[in-house]
Amino acid sequence: MEAVCVALWRARSKKQERERLAALAGEASADAAVAMEAEAAQAEAEAAHAEAEAAQAGGTTRSDSTLQSDDTAPGAGTAVAEPLEAGRTEPAGELTPTLDTAESADATDVDEAPPPAPPDLTAAAFFDVDNTMMVGASIFHFARGLASRKYFTASDLAGFAMQQLRFRVGGKEGNVDGIREQGLSFVAGATVEQLTEVGEEIYDELMADKIWAGTRALAQMHLDAGQRVWLVTATPVELAAIIARRLGLTGALGTVAESIDGVYTGRLVGDLLHGRAKAHAVRALAAREGLNLRRCTAYSDSQNDVPMLSVVGTAVAVNPDAELRDTARARGWEIRDFRTGRKAAKIGVPSVLGAGAVAGAVAGAVAHRRR
Repeated sequence: MEAVCVALWRARSKKQERERLAALAGEASADAAVAMEAEAAQAEAEAAHAEAEAAQAGGTTRSDSTLQSDDTAPGAGTAVAEPLEAGRTEPAGELTPTLDTAESADATDVDEAPPPAPPDLTAAAFFDVDNTMMVGASIFHFARGLASRKYFTASDLAGFAMQQLRFRVGGKEGNVDGIREQGLSFVAGATVEQLTEVGEEIYDELMADKIWAGTRALAQMHLDAGQRVWLVTATPVELAAIIARRLGLTGALGTVAESIDGVYTGRLVGDLLHGRAKAHAVRALAAREGLNLRRCTAYSDSQNDVPMLSVVGTAVAVNPDAELRDTARARGWEIRDFRTGRKAAKIGVPSVLGAGAVAGAVAGAVAHRRR
């Protein structure tokens, strides 16, 4: 009896520790997302300011040049026409119409684009990435890109990934604690700047053509309604932010890897942003951004994301695995499937690995190479 009590106590303690790490990961991810969004806004403002200053400086220079020409030319004080701009048939600044009457009438008949919707500050959408926004696992595409750059070999990655797949399909649990500890050790020693630069390249090479058009359209629907849209993924937050930026989204919640003075230590802040950690991250971001979660929507393909889907007012299963499809039907959630036939089954394979297994595969491959 005593042994049973000890086992139950240890199980409860381990569960509490996992919950603590998940909450820590969620808080760290929300902090990172807010900081990145602020940095992007500041960079955009600085770029706009610099462009305005350049335009003003150019206008001043041209005005000074014109005044000097007027002062030194015979008959100063009379109007002097400016030089023609390249490709123009009329002097710059003139308002002389270049269309005939019929063309002008046709031009006025063209429908103007509707004005953007006013910002909806309390509603937002959250999209899982792997097999929801993108075909396959983003961290696996990232690992392939690193392998092509000789961070480790593709065979190392494939071998360890297959080992993890056997654990999952065979019904045996992998070394979850080991996966957590090694999750992002493959970036240890690299700088945040390096990972960002490589991530930009890998997105162009391996990810840009793997975005689900249907899911992208769903995200655009929220943007057009004035709502903000975040990705939520176990992929490193820096890479997740690249995907979000390329898709024109607000930002991303992702796994936060510890860094000191801009250099990765290889350790995680809390845990992988997976399962319950995603729900913690969404709640934490909602608190920071003033969102009403009942007015928010979440999208995912995986049963692992039920915690995240359950914290918002509207949940949508996109390209769902079998378990999530059953859960969605039982709870009355909407189901969207952009896959067809055999292609759907093939695409589903990376999700079987899961975020932890793929991250562990990367870490294990690196550890093997180091030995």
